[in-house]
Amino acid sequence: MSTGVVIIGGGGHAKVVIESLRASGHTVAAIVDADPTPREVLGVPVVGDDLKLPALKEQGLSQLFVAIGDNRLREKLGRKAQGLGFVLVNAIHPSAVISPSAKLGQGVAVMAGVAINADTDVGDLAIINTGAVVDHDGRLGVACHLGPASALAGGVTVGDRAFLGVGARVIPGVTIGADTTVGAGGVVVRDLPDGVLAVGVPARIQREKIKGDRP
Repeated sequence: MSTGVVIIGGGGHAKVVIESLRASGHTVAAIVDADPTPREVLGVPVVGDDLKLPALKEQGLSQLFVAIGDNRLREKLGRKAQGLGFVLVNAIHPSAVISPSAKLGQGVAVMAGVAINADTDVGDLAIINTGAVVDHDGRLGVACHLGPASALAGGVTVGDRAFLGVGARVIPGVTIGADTTVGAGGVVVRDLPDGVLAVGVPARIQREKIKGDRP
C-alpha cells in the first residue's frame, strides 16, 4: 500500500469524496476515522484513527484528503496532516465546471454539478457541495462550506469556516464573515459579521452562533 489517497473521515461526506476522487482518476488507499473499528467504506478499509497517519506516511502514502464536514475540525486535521508531510489533494468531480481563471487551494472538495466562474479564489480545505454555483470574482475562505444547491452571485466573499446551508442565496458584492452560518434557504442581501447565525428571506441575524450550529 504505497500509492493512493488517504482519507480522514469515514462518514457520508467521505462516500461522496471517494466517488469524486475515483471519478477523476485517483485511487483511494485507506481511511482513518475517529471510530477506528475495522470496516470498509465503499470498499476502502478503515485502518485506524488519525494516530495511524505517521505510519501510513512511512509506508509511502503521501496524498491525503480531509473528508470531515465540521469546518473547524477539517481545518485542524488538514494542517496536522500537512505538518506530517502529506500533500492535500483536491477532490473535483469531473462534472464540475471550473473557470480556467479560478484559483483553488489545497484539499478542496468540488462536488458534482458545481459551477465556479471567472477569477474566483477558493481557500484551502473549502467544500463546494453538490450543484452549488459561485459566480465571477468570488472569494471563498479557508475551510468554508457551501451547501448543496447554494448560489453566490458575483463578487461575494465568504469568510474562513463560514457555512451556507442547502439552497442558500447571496446577492452580488456581499461579504459573509468568518465562522458565520446561513441557514438552509436563506437569502443574504447585506453583509454579515463574523460568528453569527442568520436565517430567513431575507436572512436576518438571530443570535451569535453557538459552536455546532447547523440549521
